[in-house]
Amino acid sequence: MTMEAILKAAPAAQRALFQRYHIGGCSACAFQPHETLAKVAADHNILDVNEVVQTILQAEELDGKIQLEPETVKQWLDQGEEFSFIDCRPPEERELSRIPEAEYLDFDHSEKYMSLPKDRRLVFVCRDGERALQVASYFVGHQFTSVFGMRGGLLAWSEEIDPSVPSYELPGD
Repeated sequence: MTMEAILKAAPAAQRALFQRYHIGGCSACAFQPHETLAKVAADHNILDVNEVVQTILQAEELDGKIQLEPETVKQWLDQGEEFSFIDCRPPEERELSRIPEAEYLDFDHSEKYMSLPKDRRLVFVCRDGERALQVASYFVGHQFTSVFGMRGGLLAWSEEIDPSVPSYELPGD
């Protein structure tokens, strides 16, 4: 089976592969959509392809472990908990709406985040929660131990926490 077919059938697989094996999250560990899982495993010196298949099958469970409810984030903010609340949306989306308590991810200075203590609690937010899961997985793949993506993103925040934060549509929604 090709990686393209695997990712279509199991969208969380790429995050899980990066978290567990550092596969597919950056240019150094990338794979091509036409490559088979066996080839990708061999290219990354992974001998047990069945173990990789099990990781893919457990991907949804792994995603669940790093998703955080908007209400929990709000409680942490209200209680003055120590964590970084980071908006990982691109600039054009940030112009449409924002959660005032979230800082913007500075894509031009990634060393700012990579130099944080590995146990620093990080919560990523995007528009709908998908991109935040990708970014959170990237940090998990780099051995950060307390990383979350906020479930539902800014849309959930607007609906469940603060209706004054406007939600917005993207082309193709």
